[in-house]
Amino acid sequence: MTFYWHDWAGYIGVLLVLLAFYLLQAHKLHGNGLIYQLMNVLGAVGVMLSLLFGSFNWPAFIMQLAWLLIGIFGMARGAQRRREARQARLP
Repeated sequence: MTFYWHDWAGYIGVLLVLLAFYLLQAHKLHGNGLIYQLMNVLGAVGVMLSLLFGSFNWPAFIMQLAWLLIGIFGMARGAQRRREARQARLP
């Protein structure tokens, strides 16, 4: 069996998403934290690369696209909340 770079991207992507979820459940990460969101976004990108350059599957691609967009939304929302919190502390 031959593994290509996009296969490895997919496996690493799946590992990142599952590890992020495990760490969330183990209370090691917060759902609104940047690390959690980055793990999900990078994981989704890895799986999407494996789908684009390997065996394409529309349902799996759509799910990963949604995962990516939700992760980006979470990172943007977290950045906005951090900015608001800093501004609230200013005199």
